[in-house]
Amino acid sequence: MVRRPPAGDPSSRRGVGVGHDGPVTTSVVVFGSCNMDLVAYVPVAPQQGETVTGREFRTVPGGKGANQAIAAAKAGADARMIGAVGGDEFGAEIRRVLQESTVDVQGLRTAPGRSGTAHIVVDDGGDNSIVVVPAANGTVDALADGDEEIIAGSDSLLLQLEIPQSGVAAAAAAGKRNGVRVVLTPAPAVPLPEELLRDVDLLVPNEHEAAVLTGHDDPERALTALLELVPEVVITLGARGCVYGSREGARHEVPAFEVQAVDTTAAGDTFVGVLSAALGEGEEVPAALRRAAAGSALSVQRNGATSAMPTRDEIVRFMAN
Repeated sequence: MVRRPPAGDPSSRRGVGVGHDGPVTTSVVVFGSCNMDLVAYVPVAPQQGETVTGREFRTVPGGKGANQAIAAAKAGADARMIGAVGGDEFGAEIRRVLQESTVDVQGLRTAPGRSGTAHIVVDDGGDNSIVVVPAANGTVDALADGDEEIIAGSDSLLLQLEIPQSGVAAAAAAGKRNGVRVVLTPAPAVPLPEELLRDVDLLVPNEHEAAVLTGHDDPERALTALLELVPEVVITLGARGCVYGSREGARHEVPAFEVQAVDTTAAGDTFVGVLSAALGEGEEVPAALRRAAAGSALSVQRNGATSAMPTRDEIVRFMAN
């Protein structure tokens, strides 16, 4: 497992695992998107040109960045969010839900105009299709004053691609400068420049994203190709679990828990948030992957994104049973 040394005096940073005075919480900062999810539930998703009748509609704060921050916080991490919302009702609601989930929003700024939205259709099999309108997220194209200090004070930095790539690259570089573990979820899937990837410690694509990045549909071949770009990779495989590899030669396959999915919208973000919390606490990779898989399994049995994410206690009970 690649572990960068802490920046500055180790005694000034939050520890991981169990300290002399009892359990110590890891710190996770998320630099990314915040959206309001507009979710329609349908028996079968419409084909092009087709209209179908939905059975339910919900608005749920989300966005891959906010999702991962809330997942990490519920999993026991000290989570912080850096990003932007609009000056509208959606922005106020997103901020409120983050705060209620114990996510620090010191780095969440308010941009003129509308908040980002994600228009989601979920069918009765739990599968989804999503259209994202970035809006305020498009303003997160660089570090703002104070952002690097927030990043430097954390153990892990979580990144995604729902904000401008220039912002993602700036945050990743700040993480590397300050000895912070940089975790990138390459979604939506687009080709990534080498200068960004060289600042990434752990890449967590799903199998579709891994195929886009490498040209290989086979996860094992994709894993091998991705390890030429970054030190560690986890490819999530949906109901088939996940596969992990490192340049040091480690390989782990973790099966998914068998559950009845009703909504897979937040599965990947829950996985990454829980995984980062577990790794930050000093869990070995196989155990951390298992905990992340459990968190993801719990989330897909509930509707919504942030509203579906399990707490640490729920994950522990689920694994025990």
